[in-house]
This record gives sequence, structure tokens and C-alpha cells, in this order.
Amino acid sequence: MTEPLTEAGLASLGASLAKRLPRGSVVWLEGDLGAGKTTLARALAAGRGARQSATSPTFSLVHRYEASRGPVYHVDCYRLRAPEEASELDWATMVEGDLLLIEWPERAGSWAPPPDLRVRLDYTAGGDARIATLDPDPAAGDA
Repeated sequence: MTEPLTEAGLASLGASLAKRLPRGSVVWLEGDLGAGKTTLARALAAGRGARQSATSPTFSLVHRYEASRGPVYHVDCYRLRAPEEASELDWATMVEGDLLLIEWPERAGSWAPPPDLRVRLDYTAGGDARIATLDPDPAAGDA
């Protein structure tokens, strides 16, 4: 995406992606603090039919949302001090769900499953909107 996105635009992007991503997709959400990663995760989960509104899992690391096609997992690796701490997360179960959303995946190192889609959110020059860069894994296709 090249046009700046407001919070409503991020929600619209998330809803659109939720319709297109195949079951079992892994999405990495990247960007600085406050860039809109959780806003996008909330929209993705809602677009998959999550029964409750997604919130930031910063303190619990993982939230599971029941959705119409299976669980949506939302992982926030921000608080990990070392990648080895990610070994304690049940990645095998999470990748079997409908959708796995990972914020700060680089902090999990090689423990984070490879993404089908990377979404990078960056502030615009004025800071009131975001630019979303979508980078699909070539093996996952352009869905």
C-alpha cells in the first residue's frame, strides 16, 4: 500500500486481508511502538469472525480468539528478553489454527514460524497516518 492509512484505514486493510488469507496463514506484524500493529491484528481477528475484540497480548504474550474457522492466535514477542524465551510458546498448536498473528517476530528469532505475509507499518512524515508495506512469501502466492 502506498497511500497513508488512518486508524480506520488500518481496520479496513485488516478486514480485507482477513478475507484473502488462507486458513493456517502466519502473519508477521512489524513496526515501531504505536505504529498500529494491534489495531491491524484486531481487524484481522474480527474479519475472521473472532467472538471477542482482540487486545494487545503484551503481558500474557499470547491471546487465543475463537473464530468461525478455528482459533486465531495473536502473539506479542515485545517482552521477550532473548529468543530462547520463545521456545516456551506452543508454536506447533498455534500454526494449526486458522490464523497466527505475530507482533515483534524478530524477538522470537528462529522460534517464530516463517511468515506467509509480512506487514510493515511505518509512520508518515506527519505521524498521523501509517504506510503499510505488504510482503507475501512467494511460496504462499499473492492471495
